[in-house]
Amino acid sequence: MWLYVAALLGLYFLFRWYRERQTVENLSEKYVFVTGCGSGFGNQVARQLDARGLRVLAACLTEKGAEQLTRATSERLQTTLLDVTSSESVAIAAAWVKERVGNKGLWGLVNNAGVVHPAAPNEWLNKDDFQKVLDVNLLGLIDVTLHLLPLVKRARVRVVNVTSILGRVAFYGGGYSPSKYGVEAFSDCIRRELRPFGVKIAVVEPGYFRTSMTDSSRNLKHLEDAWIHARPEVKESYGQCYFESCEPPMFQKTITTRCNTNLYLETDCMEHALISRYPRTRYSGGWDAQFFYIPLSYLPTALADFVLTWGWPRPAQAG
Repeated sequence: MWLYVAALLGLYFLFRWYRERQTVENLSEKYVFVTGCGSGFGNQVARQLDARGLRVLAACLTEKGAEQLTRATSERLQTTLLDVTSSESVAIAAAWVKERVGNKGLWGLVNNAGVVHPAAPNEWLNKDDFQKVLDVNLLGLIDVTLHLLPLVKRARVRVVNVTSILGRVAFYGGGYSPSKYGVEAFSDCIRRELRPFGVKIAVVEPGYFRTSMTDSSRNLKHLEDAWIHARPEVKESYGQCYFESCEPPMFQKTITTRCNTNLYLETDCMEHALISRYPRTRYSGGWDAQFFYIPLSYLPTALADFVLTWGWPRPAQAG
């Protein structure tokens, strides 16, 4: 019996492999709009898609980022400035995209722009700290998507939303995990709503990669700022020893050693979601996402809590 099961599984994965290798045609005629192209995943996937022949419309937060990307790519790639937290900036960028794609519509929208800071134990933060992250990662993404959906529906094609394994398993404070959980929910909703229009929605859930978000010195600085500005009763509750014991294991050791330097494990997922004839609904970028965090998300809650928190320091006033 088990041999039959193994044979069926083998046939299934062979069929899926063959099916997913089929790509769409005429890539040089297709426009893709990518946000957050100044660095990290957005910068690399913009260069990667440009190399495949797609007409990339790349949005960067700064002039410097746009200029550097322009120098590193072909004449097909065009850049614009975009602050996803500003509805005015989003509207201007949407008009810019519409002017370039014309009646062809937009083949793909890649919502990649994101921030992680401030990130610290939740009680050390305030509402504004959460809002800074939610405005970019969730509300900004929604604003960009709603502005560009008419162009995507015209071409009847793809939206790719970059979330995180922290949108599956939340284990560190700040607005990042809530924002990524929100993107997962928003993606599920629009996937079902837009199916009759022929639009496909893909979610890419990366693990830990070596980008500006995981820079240990920046993370330490933000952690220290959060501790300094925490309320006195919060500091008393956690204790100075808790803060000092957080620093080395959480950032200097854990993040530095955990982060994958091969960004292609993530950007290849984004590319596949755009150019495959049969894209997946969800992609897991990185071995840690595929073989640790995603399986962990299906474990009983008590067991997952134990695995994630067993090495955490103990607060001064813990019961």
